[in-house]
Amino acid sequence: MPAYYLEALTVALGIVLLMLEAFVSSASKKFIGISAAAGLALILIFSFFATAPDAKLELSRFYQYDGLARFYKGFALVCTILVVLMSVDFRSILSRFTDEPGTEKGTGEYYALPVFACAGMMWMASAKDLAGAFVALELVTITFYILVSYLRRNVGSLEAGVKYLILGALSTGFLVYGIAWIYGSTGTMNLAALAERLMTPRSPLDSTVVVEAWAQLAPVAQPSLLFGIALILIALGFKIGAVPMQVWIPDVYQGAPTPTTAFLSVGSKAAGFILLIRFITPFMQPGSPVAQHVALMLAIMAGATLLFGNLAAIGQTNFKRLLAYSSIAHAGFLVLALAAWKDKTPTDLSSAETVSFYLATYLLMTLASFFILAQVRIQDGSEEIDAFNGLGKRNPTLALGLTVIMAALAGVPLTAGFLGKLFVFKLAVDAKLWWAVILGFVGAAAGFYYYFKIIRAIWWEAPKAEAKPLVLPEITRYCVVGLTVAVIVLGVWPEPVRMLLQ
Repeated sequence: MPAYYLEALTVALGIVLLMLEAFVSSASKKFIGISAAAGLALILIFSFFATAPDAKLELSRFYQYDGLARFYKGFALVCTILVVLMSVDFRSILSRFTDEPGTEKGTGEYYALPVFACAGMMWMASAKDLAGAFVALELVTITFYILVSYLRRNVGSLEAGVKYLILGALSTGFLVYGIAWIYGSTGTMNLAALAERLMTPRSPLDSTVVVEAWAQLAPVAQPSLLFGIALILIALGFKIGAVPMQVWIPDVYQGAPTPTTAFLSVGSKAAGFILLIRFITPFMQPGSPVAQHVALMLAIMAGATLLFGNLAAIGQTNFKRLLAYSSIAHAGFLVLALAAWKDKTPTDLSSAETVSFYLATYLLMTLASFFILAQVRIQDGSEEIDAFNGLGKRNPTLALGLTVIMAALAGVPLTAGFLGKLFVFKLAVDAKLWWAVILGFVGAAAGFYYYFKIIRAIWWEAPKAEAKPLVLPEITRYCVVGLTVAVIVLGVWPEPVRMLLQ
């Protein structure tokens, strides 16, 4: 089956779900969410049998299907399945703030919209051209505009939607402007052709655009090309939550519905990173005249992001805002892996593989956290850290699972989070980015403080007088247990993810 059928099937599934919402009358919309998860699981199975499109097809100019694309398509599908399942258990909150409070009318679209976002993420994983990548990115972004502001009767959700819209539009402007500068400097928007153009000086005959003189791509980096690269890095910084486009994250994460926040934190971030990897790969090849300059840009972005995310998280009292700043901090580690660029070798992970491994472990830890947070929000009506006080007495099993998850996010050994950070630091040390390594250690130390603040609340603080035992629904219970076990297993045996990356 050609790989591009996967995106077509995903879009078709989203349309079918919208039709079910429109024409099937039912008091509960749970069946739409379950149908969405089942349909995406079927597409995930199909992805293992997909093949690259025929090189003779016109589509092959814009679409590629390699190991990285296969991995990130599967990543997008798994992430969306888990978010949809989380949404099913979150529907009591959705129904409270939509068209008719107390009913599930108008909530069915909430299960269909992530499916369309998933299709955009899958297309981004196969993007071979900046124009195609831009279209896929906008499909994802526009879908999130709706998901963030979905609670129409909740002021916080509407405020988050407005902030996300304004900064999203600003980042789109940076992206388009940057693409224009790169096209003007190289004469192509094809990512595969960019590396070739960098190594070969250009003449006026290489483009249909006529100018009086062309600047040759000399060993010294061409300023216009670097300016275009900088603009696109800023734009993609919005998607991955990196400095200087990180300011939207805390308010949007706090105001958006919890499943949307989880999707933004994991799915949207992963989509941004696959596009970032595709974009910088031509510029980081050996002999590229701009490789050192791009690496410096990424290193500065990584250092600033690490400091901002980790230090700002220390004083947070709201669990969702803490996870928001944590998301920024993790983006810093991921950008650091790209700044210390390393191509694939038989023994070591490349930068792209390290980022992919880190994101896979981040998916497990973060979605497990949001599954638990969603139930605390539903049953206790709070997202503050003190809502987790005494969780060890209210539900010891859940408390133990959340302890493991927080320890993994902090990077405690024998957890998946530790290996992700270890691989990043190894790349940075090999690249001799000593100042970035120091900032990374400072950020990791700060992470231990604010993650263990949650663990302290779970085991050492007394529960509130009105607190009741916390009982998890079946879907949430199975997902939390499965994700927590996976965090432990991958911490001692990371080969499953490494094999998928191969």
